[in-house]
Amino acid sequence: MKILVYRYGSICEPDVISAFQKLGLTVLEERTEITEKKLSPADRVRLVENVLKSEHPLFVFSINFYPAVAEICHIYRTRYLCWTVDAPVPELFARSMCYDTNHIFLFDHAQYQFFAPYNPDGTHYLPLASCTERFDKVVASISGKDRENYSTDISFVGSLYNEKNPLRGLKNLPDHTKGYIDACVEASLKIYGYNLVEDAITDEVAAAIKTCAKDFYTIEDAVTASDRYVAAHSYIGMQIAETERARTLNTLSKYFSVDLFTGSDTSALQGVQTHGPVASLTEMPKIFHLSKINLNMTIKPIQTGLPLRIFDILGCGGFLMTNFQAELPEYFDIGTDLEAYSSMEELVEKCAYYLEHEDARRQIAENGYRKVCEQHTYIHRIQKMIAAL
Repeated sequence: MKILVYRYGSICEPDVISAFQKLGLTVLEERTEITEKKLSPADRVRLVENVLKSEHPLFVFSINFYPAVAEICHIYRTRYLCWTVDAPVPELFARSMCYDTNHIFLFDHAQYQFFAPYNPDGTHYLPLASCTERFDKVVASISGKDRENYSTDISFVGSLYNEKNPLRGLKNLPDHTKGYIDACVEASLKIYGYNLVEDAITDEVAAAIKTCAKDFYTIEDAVTASDRYVAAHSYIGMQIAETERARTLNTLSKYFSVDLFTGSDTSALQGVQTHGPVASLTEMPKIFHLSKINLNMTIKPIQTGLPLRIFDILGCGGFLMTNFQAELPEYFDIGTDLEAYSSMEELVEKCAYYLEHEDARRQIAENGYRKVCEQHTYIHRIQKMIAAL
């Protein structure tokens, strides 16, 4: 049986495709958007329609939701499956998310609870996964030079969000709106495992952001009003992420050796050993495996769910120190499979403890690796996805 995977270049796509193939499906790929990033919805319709006409796939799949793909699949009565790996995903507000040909899998349960009422039969909750088989091959190739380059006490691989924060570039925001946003940011940084912003901001704050933002995401005929969602998650949420990441790394660097691998501007950091970006498929797994402590800081728009970095670190056999998320205890035992913190003080204390207790650290890393191998691979997830059909 043939299926079509519509690709845009997500790091998850090869692992999902591999899982489909291992389950006996023949995978066709539409890859145009990997290199052509300015495709219009009409372009997407045309590209997918060409395959639907010629190949008649069992279903179309994409990482994240594409309203245009949902539209053409509905016209041809072909099932459209998608799996979110990011947050926010404002495209979910499109009326086309309600079609009966959709099966939309959301990795964040709060995201699922918000959108499921608009398509109860076609919306599903599905957490993310780890590709341990691929990671095993990379870890097995670690050389002496790799150990020299990537062995760290505490490391973080990822963006500082200063290049992804559209709130930075907004001009003419009223002073009282800026003050309100600053208060939301500071309050959010004191709470772990809950995102208060969307409930806290007013319609006036959302309107002020929308007025000043040229690229504010809007959608015609939305299933429900989206302005507060977009303002809270696409703007204020990015400001929180930038503030939290810089503040956390600066705090840790006062006490420990901290290494950062990023393509972001690092000028706001003090005492952190900064490195350039690393290749996600070939270098990042080595860092995860060799670091004594791998740090995860989940951005606030991921409200309750577990980001991909958690599964990647554990799948590489790395020791994970993550902020607390509401869904974390549902899948992992804190203190056994990984470690979690709920305040900056707790983070510092736990880092100090595990840097001094190597045996405990290694045992937890082994437990976490075993857990994802047994329960949280892409095969596990894709099997559930197929079963939902």
